[in-house]
Amino acid sequence: MKSHCLPFAQIPHTERLFTDFLSYTPKVQPFYPRSPRFNEWFREEAESLKYDPERRARVASVLERQNRAWNASPKTLQNIERLRHGAAAVVSGQQVGLFGGSSFSLFKALTAAKLAAQATEAGVDSVPVFWLATDDHDLAEINHVTIPAADGSLHRLAVPTQGAPEAPVGTIGLGPEIESVVEEAGKLLGETAISPLVANAYRPGETFGTAYARLFAALFAEWGVILLDASDPEIHQLSQPLFRVAVENAAELGEALLARGKEIEAAGYHQQVKVTSSSTLLFAIQNGSRVPVHRRPNVGAADEEFVIGEEKVSRAELLRRVDSSPSEFSANVLLRPVVQDYLLPTITYAGGAAEIAYFAQAGVVYEALLNRVTPIVMRFSATLVENKPQSLLEKYDLDLTDVFQGPEALRAKLASRTLSAEVQDSFEKAGLSLKKSLSSIRASLEQLDKTLVEAASNAESKMQYQLDQLRSRAARAELRHSEVLGRHAELLSNLLYPDKGLQEREIAGVYFVARHGGELLRNLYQMVNADCLDHQVISL
Repeated sequence: MKSHCLPFAQIPHTERLFTDFLSYTPKVQPFYPRSPRFNEWFREEAESLKYDPERRARVASVLERQNRAWNASPKTLQNIERLRHGAAAVVSGQQVGLFGGSSFSLFKALTAAKLAAQATEAGVDSVPVFWLATDDHDLAEINHVTIPAADGSLHRLAVPTQGAPEAPVGTIGLGPEIESVVEEAGKLLGETAISPLVANAYRPGETFGTAYARLFAALFAEWGVILLDASDPEIHQLSQPLFRVAVENAAELGEALLARGKEIEAAGYHQQVKVTSSSTLLFAIQNGSRVPVHRRPNVGAADEEFVIGEEKVSRAELLRRVDSSPSEFSANVLLRPVVQDYLLPTITYAGGAAEIAYFAQAGVVYEALLNRVTPIVMRFSATLVENKPQSLLEKYDLDLTDVFQGPEALRAKLASRTLSAEVQDSFEKAGLSLKKSLSSIRASLEQLDKTLVEAASNAESKMQYQLDQLRSRAARAELRHSEVLGRHAELLSNLLYPDKGLQEREIAGVYFVARHGGELLRNLYQMVNADCLDHQVISL
C-alpha cells in the first residue's frame, strides 16, 4: 500500500470551519478547547477527567452484557474490564447503516482503536469505544448501501421495512426480506471471508442495531473495540439525570445555544444545527415515533409548557415522565455527545467534518452540564484506489483532483489526453505560432504607440481562448467516437468520486474488505496517524 496526502482544501464542498479547525486558526479557538493534534494534550486531558466510580461500574456491566450478546472477542471483554478498573475511553460512533455502512464507519473504529493504543503506550490506559446511534430515527439514511460490481457499476441495495414512521432504528427488526438482500450482497462481494460474516449478522430477528453490532464485533475483534448500543433501556436510565437537567434548564440552554450560534456566524461560519427559541435538546417517543420536544418561548419557569407532537405538557408533567420512563426520551444531536461523555470517561471523540461542526455548537451544552468540553479530533479519512482505477489514472496522467471535477469534465479531459499525435501536434504548433506572431506584433506596436500594447494582449488572450475552445471541441468529438473513454471515465467516477461525493461516504466498507481481506484493516490501522490532518489517497 502506498499513500500520499491530499489537503482537505483541495476537496470540493469542504466547509471552511472544518479547514480552519484543522489549522486551528484563532477564529475557531473559542469554539474548541483543544487543537486537532491529539498527541499535544491527551495526557493533560486524562489527568483532568472526573468520572463517578458507581457510574463506571454500571456502564461497564451494561457494556459486558451487550458485547457478550454480540459474540465479542476476548480482547473486547478484556478492554471492558480495563474500563471497569480505571481506563479512559477514546470514542467514535456512527449510525447503524446496512452491512456496516459506508467505508468511513470502518475508518472511525480504526481511529478509535489506534488512538487508544497510542495513549496506552504513552502511559494513559485507554480503550476504544464505538457508539451505535440506535436512537436515531432517520431510516432512509441507514437502510441501504452501495456496492460496486466487477465492471465498476454501482449497485444500491436496500431493505424494505415496515413500522412507525420516524421510529428509532434500534427498534426496527429485520424480517425475511433481509435474506434476499444478503444473497444479492453475497453475489457482489463474492465467495470471500466477509460474506459469511454479513450473512451471520444480518438475518431475520435481528435489528439494524444488533446486526451492525454483530458485524463490527467480528471485524474489529483483534483490536477489542467495545460497542455501545445507545437504545438500551439501562443506558437511558443512566442518562436520566442529563435528560432531567435538559428540561429544567431548557430556557437557559436555549439562550446559550442561540448566543453561540451568533458567535459562530460572527466569525464567518454557518451553524450546522438550526436552533430556535422553541428548541430543546430532547426527543420523545410518541405512538412509536421519535418526535422533538419543543418549548413554548416567552413563558416564565413556573408556567413553562412544552409540546410533544400535538400534545401540550407542563414542565412538571414532562419531568415526571423523564423520571419514570427515561427510555421514552433521547438526546438530539447537540446533547448526544454530552450524554456519551457523561456515560464514558472520554478523553477524545474522533469524528468527521459534520461532527466537528456540531461540536462548535455543542460546546455550550458540555460546559453547562459537564463543566468540561470533550476535545474532538479528525477521524482517519481516505480514498482507496484499487489496481484498475490506478492503472487508468496512470494511463491518462490524472490524479484524484481531476476526478473531483465531475464525470463530464473528466470525460473531456480523458478525450483531450487521447487525441491523435497529429492533431495534438497541430494544436501545439498553432499555439506556439500564435504566441510568436503576437509577440512580434506587440513589440512593433510598442514602438508605434504604447497605448496599443494592452489591446494586443487582449487580442492574444481572446485568440488563445478560441484555440483552446477548438481543442476542447476536438476532444469532445474524439470522445463521441470512443466508447472506451466513456467507460473509463464512468469507472473512475463510480469508484473514486461516486455521485460526486467522497468514496468513503458512498461505497460500503465491506466491499473493500471482501476484495482485499482482513489484512486491509490491519494495513489501514497502521496508516492511522494522529498527526496527519489530511485526506489520504491510498493505492492498494
